[in-house]
Amino acid sequence: MKLNSKLLFVLFLVSGLISCSNKKNSESLQLLPMPQEVVVDWSKKHQLKNGEIDADKISVKFISSFPEEEGYRLSVTPDSVIIEAVNDKGVFWAKQTLNQLILQAQNSNQYIPQVVITDWPAFRVRGFMHDVGRSFISVEELKKQISLLSQYKVNVFHWHLTENQGWRLESKRFPQLNDSSSFTRLHGKYYTIEDAHEIADWARQHNMMLIPEIDMPGHSAAFVRAMGVDMQSPEGIKILKELMEEICTEVFPDAEYIHIGTDEVQFTNPDFVPEMVEYVRGFGKKVISWNPGWNYKPGEIDATQLWSYKGKAQPGIPAIDSKFHYINHFDAFGDIVALYNSRIYNQVQGSDDIAGSILAIWNDRYLPTEKDIILQNYFYPNMMAFAERSWRGGGSEYFDKNGVILPTDENDPVFIEFANFEDRMLWHKKYIFADEPFPYVKQTHLKWNITDPFPNGGDLDMSFPPEENLSDSYTYEGEVYNANPAVGAGIYLRHVWGQTVPAFYDNPQENHTAYAYTWVWSPKSQKVGLWASTQDYSRSEADLAAPQGQWDYRGSKIWINDQELPAPVWENTHTEKTNEITLKNENYIAREPIEVQLNKGWNKILLKLPVGKFSTPEVRLQKWMYTFIFVTPDGKEAMPGLIYSPSKIKE
Repeated sequence: MKLNSKLLFVLFLVSGLISCSNKKNSESLQLLPMPQEVVVDWSKKHQLKNGEIDADKISVKFISSFPEEEGYRLSVTPDSVIIEAVNDKGVFWAKQTLNQLILQAQNSNQYIPQVVITDWPAFRVRGFMHDVGRSFISVEELKKQISLLSQYKVNVFHWHLTENQGWRLESKRFPQLNDSSSFTRLHGKYYTIEDAHEIADWARQHNMMLIPEIDMPGHSAAFVRAMGVDMQSPEGIKILKELMEEICTEVFPDAEYIHIGTDEVQFTNPDFVPEMVEYVRGFGKKVISWNPGWNYKPGEIDATQLWSYKGKAQPGIPAIDSKFHYINHFDAFGDIVALYNSRIYNQVQGSDDIAGSILAIWNDRYLPTEKDIILQNYFYPNMMAFAERSWRGGGSEYFDKNGVILPTDENDPVFIEFANFEDRMLWHKKYIFADEPFPYVKQTHLKWNITDPFPNGGDLDMSFPPEENLSDSYTYEGEVYNANPAVGAGIYLRHVWGQTVPAFYDNPQENHTAYAYTWVWSPKSQKVGLWASTQDYSRSEADLAAPQGQWDYRGSKIWINDQELPAPVWENTHTEKTNEITLKNENYIAREPIEVQLNKGWNKILLKLPVGKFSTPEVRLQKWMYTFIFVTPDGKEAMPGLIYSPSKIKE
């Protein structure tokens, strides 16, 4: 990256929108998350020595006040680095920013600009959650994730340790909980108390709060199998209290919070939840519970975590927003747009009542390896979007305006902000996540036309005028059907959560057929890779793979230069819906890119996208959508040099 040594600019980033739209400026600092206030002078630089800053050049000053306790001020001059913060938390985050500046200098011209960064988080809870009750992720993998994500100022690891499938935390008092016979998945896979201590210590070293979750009284079939009693029974409560004493005093003695679940269960004992909250609090712990779940009043719980569209923050009770943050339902390209654009609980910044958010992975559908869990949930790209939004605050909506759809106007501030974030994220993919599953490539240059939907009367094989010729407008049976622009590699016509999260169509209806088309200019005749799909398979659904020879159960088709593209050969062929048969190659990122021959010049792309019912016996939640982007043959990045234009304009 060649830098202008005479450039001096100031970015004031207090509203959640990047105020600088200059491309050169936005590329000059590839920081994630973007700091709140930055002053940079490129004419004065701090030269690195052997790729590092001398330790004696760095000084730390503790100051009495700051806008937020995790805030910091980082000042880099030609001969010194000064960190100012209220406490060690702020110092730690300042060092993460400094490390990013050093890395950028190491990969450019071996110098750091003179810079003053004044930074603080908009929300005090910025976390990620792993459901290891249904799955299992090794201690080393969890430590790696904590280390990586702490570099982006993520400060909470929510560890969902118990589920119907298994009790994943060792108990010395009740070892039958960890006996292989008590598990229905990944038998005997659990964390020892020493493992728990190691994770807790590692999280503490990386400025990350650990929140263990012991789900009660629901999601507790593993407990029932092992102990032979229901949690809400007198004997169950007695056992659970002894377990919680062990967990609070021996396993996680330093944990500030214990999460107790309380969701998705019929309460048969009205005293159970109040009694358990009081008991856990007796060990000096604060208690978190899901909402919807038990109905609390202020003072009866220390925080609630919101799930589903029904989750509601209550005045006087700090809330953690996870309502639309279940990435097990996300696709790779559309949902990250909504995640990045959307305000947390529709608030620009946190408050006493709105603590922040946690991004969650639930693995109802069995995935065989931890790599699959990270890859098929698009974990790291989503965490990058989330880390920036939860630190910076702001946003343009609450999953309720454009939802998963990018603006088509490149001068729209929402488009500019996402495009700038995308550029910065891909820099970090290259230099930080090169060895990690990171299924995202640049998509903001893809342009499409998508037709108004044609009524198919339930006949998914019906053909319509776009199959004969491409046009901005069609007349069919006396009605006019227009084609409207869209941008991106993954386009939802209707979101998996229906109209709760807006998609391309304002009012999508069953029994309709849509067409998406564009032209792709290639500078030469060449073989490229292709990521293509018409159904993203959620990791919380027992959906069946498509029939052999078909892209999905809806009759979708893809043509490239008027040649129909064959669907992949599906590895799963079972007909019984079950969460215990792992996803294999249903999701495109879990298979090799399709090899495609592009002609020199313009190449015609047409997709037929019918839909019948929005829920079918084979696929419970139909994702009326498509993914299409040409990538390098290894799938590492978007294929360079291509132009996507429905109107054949080489811009």
